Amino acid sequence: MVAILSLMVVMGFMMLGEWVSTRSRAYVPSVFITALLFLVGFWTIVPKNIVPAASFGTAFIQITQAVLLVHMGTLMDLKLLLKQWRAVVIALSGVVGTVVLTMGIGRLLFDWHTIVASVPPLTGGLVAAFLMTAGLKAQHITALVAFPVAMFVMHSMLGYPLTAWMLKRESRRLLQVRHVDVTVATADSATSATVQTTAQLPVCPLPTVPAKVKSVQPQLRHWQLPAAYDTSAFMLFKVAAVTGLAEWTAQLAHGTVNQYIICLVFGVIAHQLGFLEDAVLEKAGVFHWLMYGLLAYIFANLNIVKISMLSGILIPIVTLIVLGVLGMWIASSLLARPLGFSREMAFASALTALFGFPADYIVTHEVTEIMGSTAEEKQYLLDQMLPKMLVGGFATVSVASVIIASIFLKIL
Repeated sequence: MVAILSLMVVMGFMMLGEWVSTRSRAYVPSVFITALLFLVGFWTIVPKNIVPAASFGTAFIQITQAVLLVHMGTLMDLKLLLKQWRAVVIALSGVVGTVVLTMGIGRLLFDWHTIVASVPPLTGGLVAAFLMTAGLKAQHITALVAFPVAMFVMHSMLGYPLTAWMLKRESRRLLQVRHVDVTVATADSATSATVQTTAQLPVCPLPTVPAKVKSVQPQLRHWQLPAAYDTSAFMLFKVAAVTGLAEWTAQLAHGTVNQYIICLVFGVIAHQLGFLEDAVLEKAGVFHWLMYGLLAYIFANLNIVKISMLSGILIPIVTLIVLGVLGMWIASSLLARPLGFSREMAFASALTALFGFPADYIVTHEVTEIMGSTAEEKQYLLDQMLPKMLVGGFATVSVASVIIASIFLKIL
């Protein structure tokens, strides 16, 4: 009975966070509301051990953390990353700017351990927050466990509306360019028609886009089985096999390379070889369960936070967020013109480090729906902005944040 009631409360907090986020069109992040509910709950009537009581204990997390990183590898499209390499460079430069400014100026304001514990989630959200909380617990630095959680919860409050603003400015610029191009093309067509009528000379038609473009057929996986045998259990078996191989390799490396980086790399390799499907855990039907468990585990670290501690946590967190976002803006602005980006698009790509997928996908769609007045304009804006946003999020949240968190754990 206790386990079921605990699960009901934990999922209720998750549900309310999602409802508020949906109602506010994601301008109020779900993680902020859920964290607030956990915090108030721990201060009042919610037992401090409610998360492990709901089955999200140590054994569950030991499995979840590794298989989710393998899963993240199956989300990465290397061809898209190469095609959008400029967006990758700008997004990663934003991460560098964040680290430089927070570690430089922040070091003058706060102690070393506070900065090291707080900065990684600013460069990658959930994954980095989990790695830092787990690492701090392993090193028995429990006094700082609340800092990466607070950073994970707070930075999206600034990141989402700021990104939406940048994308709206970029949309206005793109629509102006498009309208100018259409006007010039119309004028050229009118001039050509006049010349043809008066001189009666044949005019070569402008090249047109074929009405029907041949679609690219997806490549069959080498290990693809008939649908009757390609079950969820088979998918999970393959994920477990890749995860086990990655952890065995990490043991052979004796900690030279962080085990989670190896899990991510092995996930990418297995996906590119066709052994693992795209978004394999989603197809297996367990992704959301694992993600909710991981979120619950992270929020459980708020049980050590007391009301008297809030000012000591919020002041450093807010200051580091401002410094980090300023670092993103400086770095992305410097590279925008050389790489052919507007400053707005470059900054928006860098800001994906604050939330990643699916928030980058959602905010881009919302902006195009607002800024485009016709279906053609909306699709044009989406085609111009969405690939850059998705690639920026993958480069920062899926790759850079794992590397940065593993490095910061060693310098604590």
